[in-house]
Amino acid sequence: METQVQNATDSKLKEFFTDQLEDLYWAEKKLVKTLPKMQNAATSPELRDAFGNHLTQTENHVSRLERVFGIIGEDVDSTKCPAMAGIVDEGEDIIDDTEDGTAQRDVGLIFAGQKAEHYEIATYGGMISLAKTLGYNDAADILLQTLEEEKEADNLLTQIAENNINYQASTEPRKEGLFS
Repeated sequence: METQVQNATDSKLKEFFTDQLEDLYWAEKKLVKTLPKMQNAATSPELRDAFGNHLTQTENHVSRLERVFGIIGEDVDSTKCPAMAGIVDEGEDIIDDTEDGTAQRDVGLIFAGQKAEHYEIATYGGMISLAKTLGYNDAADILLQTLEEEKEADNLLTQIAENNINYQASTEPRKEGLFS
């Protein structure tokens, strides 16, 4: 069994795993820079708190990924994640295209946040499977801890939307017609 793991850790699969780890590391670091912007743009105190709390978690996610690099014997490195870059750009567009202080902006921010969470959930799920295949069970455990937090963050955003934000946004008048 040990020979199989050794062969697996010196394989194309390990190379792919490492590339994806670098991609995920970049994505988490990008979110550390982006979440404060989302927090400041949010209208609802509950949403602001959710983004602030997830910022603290995301900083821990970065640290955990650094531990995973150590477990697999690789230097900590990052590669730009085009998927997360696009999600972040879309989130910034939502802020630019919505009025400050509106529930509509919060709806958009929740969408942007959930898109990021869903990307991370999919990526962490795949990484856990690969880590187990490669024999990196300690890395899989670390990645699983983060996956669970990403799922919780996604669920919290859904709750915030469904508890009030979506309804508030549905009752906001269109601003274009009010002052013309």
